[in-house]
Amino acid sequence: MNVNKVVDAKGLACPMPIVRTKKGMDELMSGQVLEVQTTDKGAKSDLTAWAKSGGHELLDHKEENGVLTFWIRKA
Repeated sequence: MNVNKVVDAKGLACPMPIVRTKKGMDELMSGQVLEVQTTDKGAKSDLTAWAKSGGHELLDHKEENGVLTFWIRKA
């Protein structure tokens, strides 16, 4: 997957992963992909809802060694 920007939100509690994601997304152009890495378990539902409410596309996500990684395409 072609990632245009990576946001490292590991070790941050809600709402900081969303805040960092929004800031990262603001730096991208439509169609570009943002990768978000976080250890906040609540981010799974938070980021899914945030992407949907903003019209963005959650392409994929995975959990590995306690780190949740999301790939979101900007609307």
